[in-house]
Amino acid sequence: METAAPRSIRLSALLTWWPAWLLLALTAAAILAPWIAPLDPDRQNLLARLKAPGFEARGATYWLGSDELGRDILSRLIYGARVSLSVAVLSVLLSGLVGVAVGMAAGYLRGWTETILMRLVDIFLSIPAILLAIITVAVLGPGFVNVILVLALTRWPRYARVAYGQTLAIADRPFVTLARAMGASPLRVLALHILPNIIGPLLVVATLEFGLMVLFEAGLSFLGLGVQPPTASWGSMLSTGRNYVGSAWWIATFPGIALFLLVLSANLIGDRLVDRIGKGR
Repeated sequence: METAAPRSIRLSALLTWWPAWLLLALTAAAILAPWIAPLDPDRQNLLARLKAPGFEARGATYWLGSDELGRDILSRLIYGARVSLSVAVLSVLLSGLVGVAVGMAAGYLRGWTETILMRLVDIFLSIPAILLAIITVAVLGPGFVNVILVLALTRWPRYARVAYGQTLAIADRPFVTLARAMGASPLRVLALHILPNIIGPLLVVATLEFGLMVLFEAGLSFLGLGVQPPTASWGSMLSTGRNYVGSAWWIATFPGIALFLLVLSANLIGDRLVDRIGKGR
């Protein structure tokens, strides 16, 4: 017979990792958007514009209300999750690859390579990230691909800093020295001996950066420099909703809640990873 203790332990573990379940649910909604969205997110119905949540028109229910063009908020919210998650994941991967490569190269090769690479990192870190992103998007032009490139360009130095410090701590360990003595190339040493031992802190940075990338994408879209209409984006929905806060509060409120929950879940997952890695050490 199952006792209450194991059941309470499982319940506690489930509640502890609720941010992961929330992030998983948002990701699933984004992936399944064509099948679960009740309406076409771009379909306009001017007879149903600015209707409150629960309004019905032409056999369709606007569960979260409609915007100024009569588009379904819920459907646009689900499709907007695709944009936010795609931009965040791709920008984190790209910035992580560049930053980790630069940081590990600087920490392992030392000398003039270290000096040049880390001074370059210092230059990028001295420029406010959001300002650099706005300027770069203004030059390259708005769009999905450009937003990813811009966010990767502005955030790789943080990975480089962490990878650099971690590599310095690992580079002189006996197993690394032995690998070099046996003739292993620098690339092999970095890939097989150093990277596996510094991946934990880098994953923590990636989870925290994920939430930040979501905010940056929303901020750029809010300013009209991100993904362009009619593509649904939480930032552009917030930008539109600010004009109707008094008369149609739902246009900005629901994207704001979705954005808050997504960033909160990513940050809490990062905190959990920090605790796990700290206990592991």
